[in-house]
Amino acid sequence: MTVRGEVESAIERWVNAGVLDRGIAERIRSFERQYAPAKGLNWPAILAVVFGVVMLGAGLLLFVAAHWDELSPAWRFTLVLALVAAFHIGGAFATTRSERLATAFHALGTATLGAGIFLAGQIFHLDEHWPGGLMLWALGAWVGWYLLRDWVQAGLAALLTPAWLAGEWTVATDRFWGERILTEGLLLLAIVYFTAQTRTHSSPLRRTLKWIGGIALIPTVFMVAESGWSYYGRPLPASMKVLGWLGAIGLPLALAAILHRREAWITAIAAVWVVILGTLPRPWGDHYSETLLQFAWRALGPFLWYALGSVGMIAWGLYEQRKERVNFGIAGFALSVLAFYFSSVMDKLGRSTSLIMLGVLFLLGGWYLEKTRRRLVARVAGASQ
Repeated sequence: MTVRGEVESAIERWVNAGVLDRGIAERIRSFERQYAPAKGLNWPAILAVVFGVVMLGAGLLLFVAAHWDELSPAWRFTLVLALVAAFHIGGAFATTRSERLATAFHALGTATLGAGIFLAGQIFHLDEHWPGGLMLWALGAWVGWYLLRDWVQAGLAALLTPAWLAGEWTVATDRFWGERILTEGLLLLAIVYFTAQTRTHSSPLRRTLKWIGGIALIPTVFMVAESGWSYYGRPLPASMKVLGWLGAIGLPLALAAILHRREAWITAIAAVWVVILGTLPRPWGDHYSETLLQFAWRALGPFLWYALGSVGMIAWGLYEQRKERVNFGIAGFALSVLAFYFSSVMDKLGRSTSLIMLGVLFLLGGWYLEKTRRRLVARVAGASQ
């Protein structure tokens, strides 16, 4: 059994700082190797807990839905509150028996809170400001994190708070063209989340943010690419535009300053990349009145910018000694090359020629990228030892 990553990094940091000597460090590692197997559940047990709690919650919600029409509004509201309370009480009782089971119950309780908030609006026929429901749900997640210090509650808060702000912006700009500001803010926030785990700071919360950001990165890149050419509605007033950009760029940069401190300047460079990305032309579509230079820029410019961002993520991973950033940067570079081929090259070749070229691209390009990835990951692993 190996020593957990956060413990190993802490031991190395203390040894390098002279706080511990090598003998004591090895004794700590030996103790952690003996202690680690007894500390957690194995994967079958974890899957059983997750699926068991999800099935329990789904069954209760289906039971309530089946009898929904037979209940009065007062009973409906009471049932919704009882479900939220029951899950959190179950989590409180499970705390002394299984930490993971308690975490799952509390997570289900906070998830049910959101359903309760919106069902309460439906029960009493409330036609109010709908982002307010997301605000209350996010507030419940923040309260849960404050009381429990639970990474799941923090993850829910990290998802619901941007969802609330995005909802407020969507309602405020309903008749204006404000989609680009929103999508660029979400992309920059995804980058901040993805890079939350650093070489010196690793915790369950930061790992949760890393996963959220990693899942959201590629979709938000496409959203930014599309939103830059969406002209639905009137232009934003100057005051609203300034407020929107301050929120879209300023809030993620403030979070980056909290997470990265002196290294937050790298996130500022990423913010510049995001803003420029939203101004690039779309490589697809019909453009009849463009010059040769405009055509070349439309066909190459966006993909070169995607590739530059991927290379930047690789460099960031090498600097911070994070393998997931190197892997993601390599994947992003490969997607940029493939997107360029499909949008600007494939339709200009014959069917057989295009397939042959695509096969060569996958074989040779994939082999070279995998070779490069392994070399870079080995470099990161060697630097972190």
